[in-house]
Parts: sequence; structure tokens; C-alpha cells
Amino acid sequence: MSDLFADISPEPIAAASLGQVYKAHLHSGELVAIKVQRPGMAPLLTLDALLFNMIGGQLKRFAKARKDLLVAVNEIVRHMFDEIDYVLEGKNAERFAILYSQGSGGEGRTSIKVPKVYWTYTRKSILALEWIDGIKLTDAERISKANLNRKKMIDEGLYCSLRQLLEDGFFHADPHPGNLVATEDGSLAYFDFGMMGDIPRHYRVGLIQMLVHYVNRDPLGLANDFHSLGFVPEGTDLHAVATALSVAFGDGRRQSNDFQGVMNHLYDVMYDFNFSLPPDYALVIRALGSLEGTAKALDPDFKVIESAYPFVIGRLLADPSPDMRKILRELLIRDDGSIRWNRLERLIAAISQQSSEESSKKPGDENTASSSDWRSFDMHSVVSATEDLFHFILSRKGWRVRVFLIQDIVKASDAFLQETTFPGIFEEEGNTGELNPERSRMIRRLINGVQSFRQAISLAPNAWTAMLIRVALKPESQRFILDVFLALVNYSHDKVPETCWICMSKYLNYLDRQWR
Repeated sequence: MSDLFADISPEPIAAASLGQVYKAHLHSGELVAIKVQRPGMAPLLTLDALLFNMIGGQLKRFAKARKDLLVAVNEIVRHMFDEIDYVLEGKNAERFAILYSQGSGGEGRTSIKVPKVYWTYTRKSILALEWIDGIKLTDAERISKANLNRKKMIDEGLYCSLRQLLEDGFFHADPHPGNLVATEDGSLAYFDFGMMGDIPRHYRVGLIQMLVHYVNRDPLGLANDFHSLGFVPEGTDLHAVATALSVAFGDGRRQSNDFQGVMNHLYDVMYDFNFSLPPDYALVIRALGSLEGTAKALDPDFKVIESAYPFVIGRLLADPSPDMRKILRELLIRDDGSIRWNRLERLIAAISQQSSEESSKKPGDENTASSSDWRSFDMHSVVSATEDLFHFILSRKGWRVRVFLIQDIVKASDAFLQETTFPGIFEEEGNTGELNPERSRMIRRLINGVQSFRQAISLAPNAWTAMLIRVALKPESQRFILDVFLALVNYSHDKVPETCWICMSKYLNYLDRQWR
């Protein structure tokens, strides 16, 4: 022992699942954690694996258990053996550090820490790691005493987790409070890389698509997602699945942005229709549940789905691949071609809010803002996504969208032409008459949308101008503008004279009041 370490704790200082941890100093003076596996784990797990398979086989044979039961059993066994391979765990830790801890805090500072692996002292059943002092996220008293910014830590942890699940696919499957601690400088340190997941790109895209369909309250879209990802058996009636999902989630008032709440609604449907989750998706569910539980230790009101939404929108705008562009269209355009104006308004408002925040940022605010930079949108990506959306609307596939767009433009112009849209003209202050609430809301939303769009354009005026010119020069754009003009002329041909008489009447009333 003395040849390896200058000193080592005589007793273990922590448990580590199938091992225990000692604290030691190397002869170089570095402080390390030595994770030692309990003796005889391989034979014990081999026996467990044999028993699992025997029980699974008997259940399948006599109790008519589900066909995928043995697949699930084999995955459990695989993860059990992965967890006792400390060389694999060390490699996982290094891969995780390369992907997620390189300067993630801005200004070269690392907000996600991963302990360094000391390979000289690491074997299949012994793992030597850099010692990192930290505070458990459940220890509210110590976190308060250390003056740590809870919101900033949640932001950094959420950003790291979303990158794992939606960008790179290599993720920590067990981020519970024992494996995720806060350091004195406010960084987050991850431990225990024995249970990791690795999901391929089409599953990551599927996860984003499911979130969008859930937010859109589209049960048939969700049912199709489950089918395309292989969750439901072939031949399942997807309309029946959609009906069950509608009943499970109820109306919009019951819709939850709390992950555990969503899963509670889903479990009965999954059981009734024999859902079969791919092994790594089961780990995704575990990871998201653990993440939400850990974040709730810092903020009891934290909801992972609601908090993840800005990141998902950013990914949809930034990724030009056809499948991501399709999901973006589904977010903003309904199946019948009508536009989800409320979603579009929220998106434009979020982008314009970025503009106002950047304009009001003081010179010394860079470091304080770095934790939430991931919520910002890359404007060149936004411009590119907008151009792709225009191309779709102007294409043959977008003819329904154009029809609805023309109808909506006519409705908006009608609101402006109605008598009730001139409440302040020739009226005394405070005597604006009875407004039509629906038209009033439409005009207010339209004005707010235009103002937000102008603010968004101010973030990258050159890129926006160049894109709008490119789109305007397309023959399809010119035909569409002509269609809009003809529709407006046709509709307003009776309305304009009527509105003129109303304005004239108001003007005469105004002159009469002035004379009196």
C-alpha cells in the first residue's frame, strides 16, 4: 500500500453501490478517491443473471408474460455487468468530460466538473479518481451558507442534461443527488459513470418530436411517434392509442409540465397497449426522472418539460436537417394548414426579448449572464429557419397554408376597416365607445407581433434584409402577394365605402362638438 499511496484512510468513507470509497494521497501530493469493488461480485452477478433468466422464462411460459420480458431481463443483466467494470467506467468518465465539461461555463471557466481518472492506479475492480469536495444538492443549509446561486446551478445542470439527451446522445442515466454535487465556486460535479446510456440520432429526434406533439396536444401525432419508434407492436390500432392518450391527459387544464405527472398519465396507456420501450429509452425516462427530482431539491417548483422547451426550440431552429425542419413546421402549422398564431407569437416574442436583454446588458454583466446563454437563439439560424419555412409555404405542399394565410390576412384587414377599430379618432379622451373585444385583441396581438418582429430583426438586420430580398424576388412570392392583393380588393370593395362613410360621420360629429 505504501508503495502506491502516501496515505490512505483506514476505513471506507462512503458506499458506492457495488463498492466502497477510500480517501488517499498520492506520493505526488494529489488527493484521490479510491473506489474498490466488493470481493466476489462477478460470480454473484452471474448467479443473479441466471436466476433472472430462469424466472423470466417461467413467467413467459406459464403466466403469459409479455414477449419482450426476456429482452428487458438481458438489458438489466448487461447493465449490472457494465457497473462492475471500472475500466469501462473510467472511459465513460473521460468521454463525458470531453463532451460536456470543456469550458462550458463561458470565459474559459468550466461549470460542469468531472473527476480526472488516474489510470496508473485503475484496474477492472479498482478506480482512482480526482478528489472533488462538494455539497449535496439536498443540503439546503450548506448551499445557503456557501451563497450559491440555485437558479444558475439548475440552468447549468439542465443545459448539460439536455445536451446529453438531445444533442450528443451519450448521457448519465443516474443523476440523483448522490451523483451530482455543487462545488464551492458554484460548478456542478458529476460522479459514478457506471450506468450510462447512448441513444442514436433517430431516437433523439423522436424525443423532440414527442415533446412537440405533447405541447401541441396532438394525441394522434404522439401515437404515430410511438409507432415509428417501435414502442407499440405492429398492427396496433393507433386511433385507439390516440383516444386512450386523450382520456389519460384530459383537457388542457389537466396537462402537466411536470415529468412525473406526464409519466403517471402515460403508464396505464403503456400497459394497456403492450408498449415495449427500447432499453436506452427506459434509461432516458430514469435520467429525466432523476434530473427533475434532483432539481426539485433546489427549486420545488421546477418542471423539466417546461424548462426544456426553450432548448428544444433552439435545436429546431439551429438544425437544418429535413426531419428537424419537419418538426418545426408541425410546431407552427396544424395538419389542416392553418397557422398556430399563438405559438408563432410566443416564438417571436422570445427572440425579441433576447434583443431587449442584449441592448440593456451592462458592460460587466457577461459572466453573470453566461449560465443562461443557452436559452438565447442564434440569429443566423433563426433567419435560415424562417427562409426554409417561407420556401415550404410557397411550395406546392404549402398551398393549404397559403389559403389559410390569405383568410387570416383578410380577417386582420377587416378588423382595421371596422368602425370599432377607430376608437380614438375624433373622440374625446376617455370616451372611446364600445369596442369589439375579439377584434381589439386581434389588433393588439398584431401590433405586438410586428413590434417583436422589428426587435428580432434589429439583432441581425443585414441577414434579415438579404433573406427577405431573396424570398421577395422568387416568382412564387410575387404570385402569392398578387393573390393577397386580389383577395383584399375583392373583400374590401364593399367595406371601404362603408368605412369611409363611418369616418365622415365621426368627423362631422367631431366638428359639431367643437362648434358647440
